[in-house]
Amino acid sequence: MKYIGLNQQIWSNNFKSVILLIMFPLVLLGLVWLFIFLIQPTEQYSVTGTNSIFVRTAPWVAVVVLTWFAIAWFSHTAMIEKATGSVPLSRKENKRIYNLVENLCIGSGMPLPKINIIQDDSLNAFASGINTSTFTVSLSRGIINKLGDDELEAVIAHELTHIRNRDVRLLIISIIFVGIFAFITEALVRSVRFSGGGKGKKDGRVVLLALLLAAVGYLLSSLFRFAISRQREFMADAGSANMTKNPLALASALEKISADPAIEAVRRNDVAQMFIDNPQPKKERPASFQVSSLFMTHPPIEKRIALLRQF
Repeated sequence: MKYIGLNQQIWSNNFKSVILLIMFPLVLLGLVWLFIFLIQPTEQYSVTGTNSIFVRTAPWVAVVVLTWFAIAWFSHTAMIEKATGSVPLSRKENKRIYNLVENLCIGSGMPLPKINIIQDDSLNAFASGINTSTFTVSLSRGIINKLGDDELEAVIAHELTHIRNRDVRLLIISIIFVGIFAFITEALVRSVRFSGGGKGKKDGRVVLLALLLAAVGYLLSSLFRFAISRQREFMADAGSANMTKNPLALASALEKISADPAIEAVRRNDVAQMFIDNPQPKKERPASFQVSSLFMTHPPIEKRIALLRQF
């Protein structure tokens, strides 16, 4: 993979992320419109009639989505800490970590985030938070103990770049949209499973159509979410190289992390994608099977290391 320059890479990744983010509401509203259109009697198919119903329906869809967003937005910090088992790390416990974080924050003009530790001997780290009061860098006990200062500094710089670029906000939005489609799909599957066919042929057709469209929405939103996650990882790697002026340190750290990234407490894929390397077990696939890369939360770590070595 050819390196194209830091500024161009950042601009390209930001542009792609914005385009992908715009696609979420477009897919949701597009599928709502298509559902309204398809449930009309065949002889009454009408774009004008569909538009009229859609205009009346869209505000209710927006209210439900915004309510869902508000609940998920303000509860995500507690959910992430519970899902990862991270707890605050005090300065007395580890002055080395605080010195590394403070030096990087002073050099880049950033406020000092909270620092958490995950009591796990595997090597991993992640950033979380949506504003200055909640920004947090979480490091596993393994990554603290097994990396040298330059390597650990590069990892922390990677996570600080996520914070500076507001990547957590972007990922939360993408996760919420996927969650909406997942919930709708699961609810419709249960409806089909337990309805017992008592609602009649027409109602059964409507439910099956809604299930099909919800499944399409879930697939597309998942692909968008994974693509956003991969782009932000590339950008955070570039940001770390720029912040530390030592891209080889992050390349070395990623090599060590990739050998043992599994955090035992992490069971959810939406939480796993926040880490510097996905801590969930990796499924072995043939190298030629390129479609699998569309469902990856992170770029291949070999590709990330190769890019860093080209700086």
